Amino acid sequence: MMSSEPDWPDVQDDTLLTTLETWLAPYLTDISSFAQLQRIDLTWPLQAYLSQEQQRTLSTLAPTHLTVPTGSRIILDYTSGNIPILAVRLQEIFGLTNTPSIANGQVPVLIHLLSPARRLVQVTQDLKSFWRTGYAEVKKELKGRYPKHFWPDNPLQAPPTRSIKKR
Repeated sequence: MMSSEPDWPDVQDDTLLTTLETWLAPYLTDISSFAQLQRIDLTWPLQAYLSQEQQRTLSTLAPTHLTVPTGSRIILDYTSGNIPILAVRLQEIFGLTNTPSIANGQVPVLIHLLSPARRLVQVTQDLKSFWRTGYAEVKKELKGRYPKHFWPDNPLQAPPTRSIKKR
C-alpha cells in the first residue's frame, strides 16, 4: 500500500553538514565575506530542499503565522523549543474560546498574552481557563494603566479589536 505521506529529507545536523554542496552551495554564489555568510537566512535553502508537496504539508502542519479574530496574521515563534509561541495583544483574541493549535490540532500553541503596549501579561496554553479564572485579574491590573482600551466584563462576547475605545 502506498503512503500519502511525503518522504522527508534527513535534516539532522550531521547530514546537513555533509550535504552542504547540495542544499546550501547554490545560495552562496554572491557571498564574499564572513559578515555576509553570517547574515544568510537558512529558511529559503532549507525550504528549497523540500518538494512542493512537502512544502505545502509543512506549511499546513507548522504554519509560520496564525490568524487571530481581528484578522491579524501573527507570527509563530518556534525557537523556544517544542511548543510554538503566539504572542498576541489580549484585545485581539476577545471571543476566541479555544486555544489555537497546529499539526492538525495535535499541538496547542503557547499563548503569550500582551498588553496594549505589547508587554507580556500572561502565558497560557488553556484559553478557556484563562477567560474563566485569569482574565478578571489581568483586567483589573491593566484597566487603570490602559484606560483608552476596551476591557469588557465578558471577553467571550466582546468583539476583538486592534484599536482603542471610541469616544
